Amino acid sequence: MSLPPAPATPTGPRTALPPGVVTLADHEAHASTHLDPGAWAYFSGGAADEITLAANRSAWDAITLLPRVLRPLAGGHTRVQLLGRTLACPILLAPVAYQRMAHADGEMGAAHAAAALGAGLVLSTQASTRLEAVAHAVRDDAGRGPLWFQLYLQHDRDFTRELVERAERAGYEALVLTVDAPCHGARDRERRAGFRLPPGITAANLLGMLPPPQVPLAPGQSALFDELLHHAPTWADVQWLQSITRLPVLLKGVLHPDDARQAAELGVAGIIVSNHGGRTLDTTPATATMLPRVVDAVRAVDSTLPVLVDGGIRRGTDVLKALALGASAVLIGRPAVYGLANAGAAGVAHVLRLLRDELEIAMALTGCATLADATPALLLQPSR
Repeated sequence: MSLPPAPATPTGPRTALPPGVVTLADHEAHASTHLDPGAWAYFSGGAADEITLAANRSAWDAITLLPRVLRPLAGGHTRVQLLGRTLACPILLAPVAYQRMAHADGEMGAAHAAAALGAGLVLSTQASTRLEAVAHAVRDDAGRGPLWFQLYLQHDRDFTRELVERAERAGYEALVLTVDAPCHGARDRERRAGFRLPPGITAANLLGMLPPPQVPLAPGQSALFDELLHHAPTWADVQWLQSITRLPVLLKGVLHPDDARQAAELGVAGIIVSNHGGRTLDTTPATATMLPRVVDAVRAVDSTLPVLVDGGIRRGTDVLKALALGASAVLIGRPAVYGLANAGAAGVAHVLRLLRDELEIAMALTGCATLADATPALLLQPSR
């Protein structure tokens, strides 16, 4: 997708849904007219040639639903159980950094929308709003979904411990450790756009953290392998994190079945099948392709361990397919940001409502009264 033209000077925060927006694709198209080229490149772009970015979407389209008819459907619902809680619908907002770049409502708008729709929220470590403020805004809402905090392990363990303790005190219910980004991907679209964080937008939860000490490099040494990656997390760091928190720890960014099996053996609370939305390593397989393989690997160790998935989900049929392939729930990232850019909290709520409505329609038309009916038999050619 080409970069959009620079938007006209805004007249104020966008709070009304634009006319004619009835799908998540409509939200994306409309958001491209609001976001400046740098922000658009940051939120919508992927790594390198964006092959994985495109594959995430096309993989869901390639899976075929095989409906059943004449089944009793009255009294059906979209509720699921996840980590001891009941969700109204198996959808969570994925962690996305710097959401105030999209709209002044930022992470607060996303949190209010998720709470209003009963969806889960995973707040990014690199949120542009303090984690305490987001939690305070929604944690006492009786109808909200799960409230989780996404964590990047920092080079300073004391700072990481402090971040975890802040999340615990604020009322977050789980930690989502991202494990697939020891370094940034080669994001060509961002570089072409000259992306820089705009004034006033920062990683609000990382303020005060000192940069890692500079290590003098000898001729021929790599700034990546001989400096940055000394701080990359390992399996030992996962165990350390589990040891310092009372919160359940999920791993986000697992694609390989062997990694999923090892994570399950470590006793993590859940696994999120993700390729970082195609933003890190290009030409990795689509998440829809790897989901059933990860599910099989996990179930060989722990049949109750939840597996979630993100990447390319744009329709209620995609959500139903994910659950039929063994997912407990799905996460959406970019669509929520596009809704936010279009109409703030109302836009995010509209995205969530569209997905839930489409999921209910898909369930009814495939003969699924509840999501327990979404089994591999629902798919003509499961990606096994």
